[in-house]
Amino acid sequence: MRAAGHPWSPNGLRRAGWVTLLVLAASALLFRHARRNRAPASALQAAGYSGSASCRECHEHFYQLWSTSHHGRAMRPFTVAFAREQLTPQQQDIVVDGHRFRADVERGTILDVTGAAIGDLPIAYVMGGKNVCYFLTPQDRGRLQVLPVAYDVRRKEWYDVAASGLRHFADVSERAVHWTDRELTFNTSCHGCHVSQLHTNYNPVTDAYQSTWTEPGINCETCHGPGEEHIRAAKAAGPGKSLADAKLIVAKRLAHQRKNELCASCHARLLAIRDGFLPGHRYFDSFDLVGIENRDFYPDGRDLGEAYTFTSWRQSPCARSDQLDCLHCHSSSGRFRWTERASANQACLPCHKGKVDDVLAHSHHPGGSATCLDCHMPKTEFARMGRSDHSMRPPAPAATIAFGSPNACNLCHRDKDASWSDRLVRTWHARDYQAPVLAKGALIAAARKGDWSKLPAMLAQLNAAEPDEVFRVALLRLLGACPSDDKGPTVLRALSDPSPWVRAAAAETVGQHLTPEAVGPLLNLTRDPVRLPRVRAANALASLPRGEVPRELRGVFDSAMRELEA
Repeated sequence: MRAAGHPWSPNGLRRAGWVTLLVLAASALLFRHARRNRAPASALQAAGYSGSASCRECHEHFYQLWSTSHHGRAMRPFTVAFAREQLTPQQQDIVVDGHRFRADVERGTILDVTGAAIGDLPIAYVMGGKNVCYFLTPQDRGRLQVLPVAYDVRRKEWYDVAASGLRHFADVSERAVHWTDRELTFNTSCHGCHVSQLHTNYNPVTDAYQSTWTEPGINCETCHGPGEEHIRAAKAAGPGKSLADAKLIVAKRLAHQRKNELCASCHARLLAIRDGFLPGHRYFDSFDLVGIENRDFYPDGRDLGEAYTFTSWRQSPCARSDQLDCLHCHSSSGRFRWTERASANQACLPCHKGKVDDVLAHSHHPGGSATCLDCHMPKTEFARMGRSDHSMRPPAPAATIAFGSPNACNLCHRDKDASWSDRLVRTWHARDYQAPVLAKGALIAAARKGDWSKLPAMLAQLNAAEPDEVFRVALLRLLGACPSDDKGPTVLRALSDPSPWVRAAAAETVGQHLTPEAVGPLLNLTRDPVRLPRVRAANALASLPRGEVPRELRGVFDSAMRELEA
């Protein structure tokens, strides 16, 4: 499993106790490591990657925007100059597992000053920088390990990395992992979202890494593909000449969905099923996605842990319209296009012009005291990282009452409670827009607890024309633990759902209790045009003897099994 930017979140599934996805995550890691172990650094040059510096001669303006962005600086070598400019001295030792740690930024080390011993852990790289700076140190067998203390950029203070990642579930006891745990190993958990063209080069025999990458940070070619042929064509054409064929991927020409999936290759809580994702590729040919079945989401779908945007984004009606993409609000370097509060509502144009033109009537907040983003994309924080809710749904204080999830009203009006907010929004709106949120959340909460008294309502939702695939996927995955045979026809029907994510989730659930009735539909799914449903169907059929597969389907069955084994 991969989670961009937050190295211990992926295995939060382990703490949440969701065994199925943990097994899938381990399988995905084995596949990724095996693939990357066969790809030496020279393969990057053979694939035509030239590095961001090669773009500068013709694209100086964009180079400057990129090189100073959080994408360009997603990871960088540690220097004393950086420390003096960006960090403040640590005032107090931070105690982690009985050890006292202190950053000596002038020397570029983290000191373990426990007792009489002074351990000296050199800082090799800085990772992040928008909300926090993590620091990486080399360890044995090629590992880069996240050091036990990090720096909060906004508060300008040092803190305990692993302790900040505790979710504080109401019914589950948690403990922070040790800083040497694999969840805090860069090569294992941070993947390719802080460096470019990463090859982990893991050797399972020696349990060692020889990881390589072309550049620290997210470079131009991450979003545009290999640039060597483009440079050759541009030089052949001459200065100032446009190219009929740019010989690289122009992200702005991609369809809305492909643009979103390009960003999601990092900004998602995901499971990798293969390497080689490039701009323009389909997301579900390379990745699976963690949904609100996971406890890092509240039952109504709001973020609890670090969930990396794409799941909540797929809950947004704006995103489901397939008329909106990330580049509407963000530049390719990741910057928000409307940085001034006075212009923030422009992000909602042109689709919501009437509401933007009369914000008072829509929001009931006079004088620009609230923006569209305040109410529809409120910011919350986890592990010292601020994040905006990309579901863009209106505030639902009733869900706060029911599930404890945050709502925009009370994030601002902290002196009031959710009941106060709920009374107001029900006065303002004749339509009870919160009802579907509560109904869906109640079903997710019940399924998480194994309360199958609500099974008829769950199946009714899955059989309805429900556009929210995030909800559908969550229900299907959670139904894997349901012992009732009543779920069978509904889950089998979902194997032919229009959404490849839903089809794959249905295959996961069917495979947990394989029945003769499911074999035919699963064999048919091994011919799916999208990789994720194919490999999930193959996994569901893994116990089926090949001799029981109809002769005319053995070819596609074998092909799907090879994809699964890879």
